[in-house]
Amino acid sequence: MPLETLMFAPPALLGPTLLAALLGLLVGSFLNVVIYRVPKMMQRESDNYVASESGKPLPHTDRFNLMVPRSACPCCGHQITAMENIPVISYLVLGGKCRKCKTRISARYPAIELLTAVLSGLMVWTFGSGAAGMGAVLFAWLLIAMTFIDFDTQLLPDDLTYPLLWAGLLLNLDTTYVPLQDAVIGAAAGYLVLWAVYWLFKLATGKEGMGYGDFKLLAALGAWLGWQALPVIILLSSIVGAVVGISLIVFARRGRDKPIPFGPYLAAAGLLAMLYGEQLQAFTGGLLG
Repeated sequence: MPLETLMFAPPALLGPTLLAALLGLLVGSFLNVVIYRVPKMMQRESDNYVASESGKPLPHTDRFNLMVPRSACPCCGHQITAMENIPVISYLVLGGKCRKCKTRISARYPAIELLTAVLSGLMVWTFGSGAAGMGAVLFAWLLIAMTFIDFDTQLLPDDLTYPLLWAGLLLNLDTTYVPLQDAVIGAAAGYLVLWAVYWLFKLATGKEGMGYGDFKLLAALGAWLGWQALPVIILLSSIVGAVVGISLIVFARRGRDKPIPFGPYLAAAGLLAMLYGEQLQAFTGGLLG
Protein backbone atom coordinates (compact mmCIF):
# COMPACT_ATOMS: atom_id res chain seq x y z
CA MET A 1 0.00 0.00 0.00
CA PRO A 2 1.30 3.51 -0.71
CA LEU A 3 3.26 5.16 2.12
CA GLU A 4 1.24 8.36 1.85
CA THR A 5 -1.95 6.34 2.32
CA LEU A 6 -0.61 4.89 5.56
CA MET A 7 0.55 8.32 6.79
CA PHE A 8 -2.94 9.80 6.53
CA ALA A 9 -4.84 6.69 7.64
CA PRO A 10 -7.14 7.02 10.67
CA PRO A 11 -5.55 5.61 13.84
CA ALA A 12 -8.33 3.05 14.21
CA LEU A 13 -7.25 1.51 10.91
CA LEU A 14 -3.52 2.13 11.04
CA GLY A 15 -2.94 0.30 14.35
CA PRO A 16 -4.49 -3.05 13.35
CA THR A 17 -2.79 -2.86 9.94
CA LEU A 18 0.67 -2.42 11.46
CA LEU A 19 0.00 -5.14 14.04
CA ALA A 20 -1.09 -7.50 11.28
CA ALA A 21 2.10 -6.71 9.35
CA LEU A 22 4.22 -7.41 12.44
CA LEU A 23 2.39 -10.68 13.02
CA GLY A 24 2.93 -11.46 9.35
CA LEU A 25 6.70 -11.14 9.80
CA LEU A 26 6.62 -13.72 12.59
CA VAL A 27 4.28 -16.05 10.71
CA GLY A 28 6.40 -15.64 7.57
CA SER A 29 9.33 -17.11 9.48
CA PHE A 30 7.15 -20.09 10.42
CA LEU A 31 5.92 -20.43 6.82
CA ASN A 32 9.54 -20.91 5.76
CA VAL A 33 9.56 -23.96 8.04
CA VAL A 34 6.25 -25.18 6.61
CA ILE A 35 7.48 -24.78 3.02
CA TYR A 36 10.67 -26.73 3.74
CA ARG A 37 9.33 -29.45 6.01
CA VAL A 38 5.85 -30.37 4.78
CA PRO A 39 7.11 -32.00 1.54
CA LYS A 40 9.77 -33.88 3.52
CA MET A 41 7.13 -35.03 6.03
CA MET A 42 5.01 -36.30 3.13
CA GLN A 43 7.98 -38.15 1.62
CA ARG A 44 8.93 -39.72 4.94
CA GLU A 45 5.37 -40.86 5.50
CA SER A 46 5.28 -42.36 2.00
CA ASP A 47 8.62 -44.13 2.50
CA ASN A 48 7.44 -45.63 5.80
CA TYR A 49 4.17 -46.77 4.25
CA VAL A 50 5.93 -48.52 1.35
CA ALA A 51 8.37 -50.17 3.75
CA SER A 52 5.61 -51.38 6.09
CA GLU A 53 3.60 -52.81 3.18
CA SER A 54 6.62 -54.78 1.99
CA GLY A 55 7.57 -55.95 5.50
CA LYS A 56 10.82 -54.00 5.57
CA PRO A 57 12.13 -51.94 8.52
CA LEU A 58 10.85 -48.38 8.57
CA PRO A 59 13.47 -46.03 7.06
CA HIS A 60 12.36 -43.05 9.18
CA THR A 61 11.84 -43.59 12.91
CA ASP A 62 13.06 -40.24 14.27
CA ARG A 63 10.65 -37.42 15.05
CA PHE A 64 10.32 -34.95 12.22
CA ASN A 65 7.51 -32.41 12.17
CA LEU A 66 7.01 -28.65 12.10
CA MET A 67 8.47 -28.29 15.60
CA VAL A 68 11.09 -31.02 15.91
CA PRO A 69 14.04 -31.05 15.27
CA ARG A 70 15.24 -27.48 15.67
CA SER A 71 16.12 -25.62 12.49
CA ALA A 72 19.77 -26.00 11.51
CA CYS A 73 22.16 -25.01 8.75
CA PRO A 74 21.92 -27.67 6.01
CA CYS A 75 25.67 -27.41 5.37
CA CYS A 76 27.29 -27.59 8.80
CA GLY A 77 24.38 -28.61 11.04
CA HIS A 78 24.68 -25.52 13.26
CA GLN A 79 21.40 -25.18 15.18
CA ILE A 80 19.73 -21.83 14.65
CA THR A 81 19.39 -19.87 17.89
CA ALA A 82 16.49 -17.58 18.73
CA MET A 83 18.65 -14.51 18.12
CA GLU A 84 19.56 -15.85 14.68
CA ASN A 85 15.92 -16.41 13.82
CA ILE A 86 14.49 -12.88 14.13
CA PRO A 87 12.58 -12.23 10.88
CA VAL A 88 14.57 -10.18 8.32
CA ILE A 89 16.75 -8.54 10.99
CA SER A 90 18.83 -11.66 11.68
CA TYR A 91 19.41 -12.15 7.97
CA LEU A 92 20.71 -8.60 7.62
CA VAL A 93 22.87 -8.77 10.76
CA LEU A 94 24.43 -12.07 9.66
CA GLY A 95 25.05 -10.68 6.19
CA GLY A 96 22.96 -13.44 4.64
CA LYS A 97 25.38 -16.15 5.84
CA CYS A 98 25.44 -18.94 8.41
CA ARG A 99 27.17 -17.68 11.56
CA LYS A 100 29.17 -20.91 11.89
CA CYS A 101 30.29 -21.93 8.39
CA LYS A 102 29.57 -18.69 6.47
CA THR A 103 27.58 -20.54 3.80
CA ARG A 104 25.25 -18.21 1.90
CA ILE A 105 21.63 -18.24 3.10
CA SER A 106 18.99 -17.89 0.41
CA ALA A 107 17.41 -14.45 0.21
CA ARG A 108 14.09 -16.22 -0.28
CA TYR A 109 13.72 -16.59 3.49
CA PRO A 110 13.49 -12.87 4.33
CA ALA A 111 11.57 -12.29 1.08
CA ILE A 112 8.84 -14.69 2.24
CA GLU A 113 8.77 -12.99 5.65
CA LEU A 114 8.36 -9.57 4.03
CA LEU A 115 5.75 -10.84 1.57
CA THR A 116 3.73 -12.33 4.43
CA ALA A 117 3.96 -9.08 6.39
CA VAL A 118 2.84 -6.94 3.44
CA LEU A 119 -0.08 -9.19 2.52
CA SER A 120 -1.18 -9.52 6.15
CA GLY A 121 -1.27 -5.76 6.57
CA LEU A 122 -2.99 -5.28 3.23
CA MET A 123 -5.72 -7.77 4.10
CA VAL A 124 -6.49 -6.04 7.40
CA TRP A 125 -6.32 -2.64 5.69
CA THR A 126 -8.89 -3.85 3.14
CA PHE A 127 -11.23 -5.96 5.30
CA GLY A 128 -10.73 -4.57 8.80
CA SER A 129 -9.71 -6.40 11.97
CA GLY A 130 -12.90 -8.48 12.30
CA ALA A 131 -13.70 -11.94 11.01
CA ALA A 132 -13.35 -10.89 7.36
CA GLY A 133 -9.89 -9.40 7.94
CA MET A 134 -8.59 -12.31 10.02
CA GLY A 135 -10.00 -14.78 7.50
CA ALA A 136 -8.32 -12.92 4.64
CA VAL A 137 -5.00 -13.02 6.52
CA LEU A 138 -5.33 -16.81 6.92
CA PHE A 139 -6.20 -17.03 3.22
CA ALA A 140 -2.96 -15.22 2.33
CA TRP A 141 -0.81 -17.33 4.68
CA LEU A 142 -2.01 -20.63 3.25
CA LEU A 143 -1.60 -19.44 -0.34
CA ILE A 144 1.95 -18.25 0.33
CA ALA A 145 2.89 -21.65 1.75
CA MET A 146 1.30 -23.52 -1.15
CA THR A 147 2.89 -21.24 -3.74
CA PHE A 148 6.46 -21.98 -2.69
CA ILE A 149 5.85 -25.67 -1.99
CA ASP A 150 4.49 -26.02 -5.52
CA PHE A 151 7.45 -24.10 -6.95
CA ASP A 152 9.86 -26.47 -5.20
CA THR A 153 8.11 -29.83 -5.59
CA GLN A 154 5.15 -29.51 -8.03
CA LEU A 155 2.95 -30.60 -5.11
CA LEU A 156 -0.05 -28.95 -3.46
CA PRO A 157 -0.49 -30.85 -0.17
CA ASP A 158 -3.98 -31.92 0.89
CA ASP A 159 -2.99 -30.81 4.40
CA LEU A 160 -3.16 -27.22 3.11
CA THR A 161 -5.72 -27.27 0.28
CA TYR A 162 -8.47 -28.97 2.29
CA PRO A 163 -8.25 -26.64 5.32
CA LEU A 164 -8.35 -23.68 2.91
CA LEU A 165 -11.48 -25.05 1.26
CA TRP A 166 -13.35 -25.82 4.49
CA ALA A 167 -12.34 -22.50 6.07
CA GLY A 168 -13.80 -20.65 3.09
CA LEU A 169 -17.10 -22.48 3.33
CA LEU A 170 -17.33 -21.99 7.11
CA LEU A 171 -16.58 -18.27 6.91
CA ASN A 172 -19.23 -17.84 4.23
CA LEU A 173 -21.90 -19.37 6.44
CA ASP A 174 -22.49 -15.75 7.48
CA THR A 175 -21.81 -14.36 3.99
CA THR A 176 -18.42 -13.03 5.11
CA TYR A 177 -17.27 -12.70 1.50
CA VAL A 178 -20.04 -14.20 -0.64
CA PRO A 179 -23.36 -15.96 0.03
CA LEU A 180 -22.96 -19.59 1.07
CA GLN A 181 -24.76 -20.81 -2.05
CA ASP A 182 -22.25 -19.00 -4.27
CA ALA A 183 -19.40 -20.45 -2.20
CA VAL A 184 -20.65 -24.03 -2.52
CA ILE A 185 -21.21 -23.65 -6.26
CA GLY A 186 -17.78 -22.02 -6.53
CA ALA A 187 -16.10 -24.94 -4.76
CA ALA A 188 -17.82 -27.53 -6.97
CA ALA A 189 -17.33 -25.56 -10.19
CA GLY A 190 -13.70 -24.77 -9.40
CA TYR A 191 -12.88 -28.44 -9.03
CA LEU A 192 -14.90 -29.63 -12.01
CA VAL A 193 -13.61 -27.01 -14.45
CA LEU A 194 -9.98 -28.02 -14.07
CA TRP A 195 -10.94 -31.70 -13.78
CA ALA A 196 -12.62 -31.42 -17.19
CA VAL A 197 -9.61 -29.58 -18.68
CA TYR A 198 -7.30 -32.26 -17.28
CA TRP A 199 -9.23 -35.11 -18.91
CA LEU A 200 -9.75 -33.32 -22.20
CA PHE A 201 -6.02 -32.64 -22.42
CA LYS A 202 -5.14 -36.20 -21.43
CA LEU A 203 -7.53 -37.72 -23.97
CA ALA A 204 -6.18 -35.43 -26.70
CA THR A 205 -2.47 -35.80 -25.97
CA GLY A 206 -2.08 -38.83 -23.71
CA LYS A 207 -0.27 -36.62 -21.19
CA GLU A 208 -1.22 -35.09 -17.85
CA GLY A 209 -1.37 -31.32 -18.10
CA MET A 210 -1.79 -30.61 -14.37
CA GLY A 211 -2.15 -32.30 -11.02
CA TYR A 212 -5.16 -32.98 -8.82
CA GLY A 213 -3.86 -30.43 -6.34
CA ASP A 214 -4.68 -27.69 -8.84
CA PHE A 215 -8.33 -28.86 -8.91
CA LYS A 216 -8.49 -28.68 -5.13
CA LEU A 217 -6.85 -25.27 -4.97
CA LEU A 218 -9.29 -23.75 -7.46
CA ALA A 219 -12.15 -25.39 -5.53
CA ALA A 220 -10.85 -23.72 -2.37
CA LEU A 221 -10.65 -20.34 -4.10
CA GLY A 222 -14.23 -20.80 -5.29
CA ALA A 223 -15.29 -21.58 -1.72
CA TRP A 224 -13.86 -18.26 -0.53
CA LEU A 225 -14.75 -15.99 -3.43
CA GLY A 226 -17.78 -17.62 -5.07
CA TRP A 227 -18.32 -18.95 -8.56
CA GLN A 228 -18.43 -15.40 -10.00
CA ALA A 229 -14.69 -14.99 -9.32
CA LEU A 230 -13.66 -18.18 -11.14
CA PRO A 231 -13.48 -16.70 -14.68
CA VAL A 232 -11.20 -13.91 -13.45
CA ILE A 233 -8.97 -16.35 -11.53
CA ILE A 234 -8.69 -18.76 -14.46
CA LEU A 235 -8.02 -15.95 -16.94
CA LEU A 236 -5.36 -14.23 -14.81
CA SER A 237 -3.58 -17.44 -13.85
CA SER A 238 -3.59 -18.72 -17.43
CA ILE A 239 -2.18 -15.49 -18.86
CA VAL A 240 0.56 -15.18 -16.23
CA GLY A 241 1.35 -18.90 -16.43
CA ALA A 242 1.65 -18.74 -20.21
CA VAL A 243 3.90 -15.65 -20.12
CA VAL A 244 6.17 -17.15 -17.46
CA GLY A 245 6.27 -20.52 -19.16
CA ILE A 246 7.20 -19.07 -22.55
CA SER A 247 9.80 -16.81 -20.92
CA LEU A 248 11.43 -19.78 -19.17
CA ILE A 249 11.59 -21.71 -22.43
CA VAL A 250 12.96 -18.78 -24.47
CA PHE A 251 15.27 -17.04 -22.01
CA ALA A 252 16.16 -19.72 -19.45
CA ARG A 253 16.17 -22.49 -22.08
CA ARG A 254 13.94 -24.64 -19.91
CA GLY A 255 12.93 -27.86 -21.66
CA ARG A 256 9.41 -27.98 -23.08
CA ASP A 257 8.87 -31.34 -21.42
CA LYS A 258 9.81 -30.03 -17.96
CA PRO A 259 6.65 -29.38 -15.89
CA ILE A 260 5.81 -25.86 -14.75
CA PRO A 261 3.67 -25.65 -11.58
CA PHE A 262 0.29 -23.99 -12.08
CA GLY A 263 -0.54 -23.58 -8.40
CA PRO A 264 1.49 -20.38 -7.85
CA TYR A 265 -0.41 -18.62 -10.64
CA LEU A 266 -3.75 -19.78 -9.25
CA ALA A 267 -2.67 -18.52 -5.82
CA ALA A 268 -1.58 -15.12 -7.16
CA ALA A 269 -4.84 -14.76 -9.09
CA GLY A 270 -6.78 -15.74 -5.97
CA LEU A 271 -5.05 -13.07 -3.90
CA LEU A 272 -5.78 -10.43 -6.54
CA ALA A 273 -9.40 -11.57 -6.73
CA MET A 274 -9.72 -11.36 -2.94
CA LEU A 275 -8.36 -7.80 -2.87
CA TYR A 276 -9.71 -6.40 -6.13
CA GLY A 277 -12.44 -8.84 -7.12
CA GLU A 278 -15.14 -6.36 -8.06
CA GLN A 279 -12.84 -4.27 -10.23
CA LEU A 280 -11.39 -7.34 -11.95
CA GLN A 281 -14.81 -8.84 -12.60
CA ALA A 282 -16.02 -5.57 -14.07
CA PHE A 283 -12.92 -5.32 -16.26
CA THR A 284 -13.26 -8.94 -17.43
CA GLY A 285 -16.96 -8.44 -18.09
CA GLY A 286 -16.12 -5.43 -20.21
CA LEU A 287 -13.61 -7.43 -22.25
CA LEU A 288 -16.16 -10.15 -22.85
CA GLY A 289 -18.73 -7.59 -23.96
